[in-house]
Parts: sequence; structure tokens; C-alpha cells
Amino acid sequence: MEKDHPDVIKVVVDNEASKQNVSRFMESQNLEVSVQQEGDNFHVIGKRQGEIIHEELVVERPETEQKKIMVMVANDRMGHGDDELGEKLMVSFLKTLKEMGDELWRLVFVNNGVKLTIDGSDVLPVVQELDKDGIHILVCGTCLTHFNLLDQKQVGETTNMLDIVTSMQLAH
Repeated sequence: MEKDHPDVIKVVVDNEASKQNVSRFMESQNLEVSVQQEGDNFHVIGKRQGEIIHEELVVERPETEQKKIMVMVANDRMGHGDDELGEKLMVSFLKTLKEMGDELWRLVFVNNGVKLTIDGSDVLPVVQELDKDGIHILVCGTCLTHFNLLDQKQVGETTNMLDIVTSMQLAH
């Protein structure tokens, strides 16, 4: 896409998480996206509209900009040793994140941490409240698919590693 700048691109994927990731990427490239399902596959089609302007995106953070803190949650409990204690610590940790105020920008759930965003999670109400407070919640689509939990996610945006790494780059 960077080299040839096609007016139309079609990507065939075989799962919902990939469909969402490819669609979001195409939209970030200013393509109009449509999806067609054929059997078990999704055909994600991106089309350029109007005048095409090629430019590099340079992201700079002014010194006066509000701090952006990203927190990554890679497990459904904190620490190792006693699982019950680890679960209690995670609940306390997530509830206490509100104390960061406006500086808390994104909360990213990966690996076993995605289990905190699904039906039945003890901390789901806490995460949903953070979402309502304007914290951008990102949930790893590959992880949800791996654990077969994609349809159980109740909060946040299903995302990919590119979005996660970009968030890390933009965060303070």
C-alpha cells in the first residue's frame, strides 16, 4: 500500500478479529471499507475516494500537552503465588486507576488480561465505568480469538498489535 497506493485493495480473512483489524487499518489509510462474507471468509474491500494526497504523518507532542498514560494489563491477576490474592489485587488496581485523573489515557488488555473484559468477569463493571469515564479501552483481537472469547467481549475496542504499539509510541 505504501509503495503502489492502490485505488482498490481486497483482503480475505477467516475470522472476525482479523476482519475488524483489516477494516480499521484500511479506514486509517482513508479508504472507504466494505465487507462481504463468503462462507467462512470475509472479503474486506478498501476503495480510495476523491483526490489522493500522499504525505507522511509526523506526530509531535507539544510540551504543554496533557500527559497521556497508557496502562497495559497482560493478566487477569497481579503477581504470582496466590491466585486469590492476585485477583483481589487486580480489582483494587483497576479501581485505583481512577486516581490518575485525566492523565490516564488508554487501558490495553492483552493475553490473559482480555478475560477481564468479558461476560462473567468480576471486574467488568469497573472496566465499563472506566470506559464511560472516557478512558480508551483496547482489547487484543488475537488474544480474544486465541481464547475463543471474541463474542463475549463486553467493553472496549477490539484491536491489533499495530494499534497497541502506536498507543505506546504516543503515550508519555
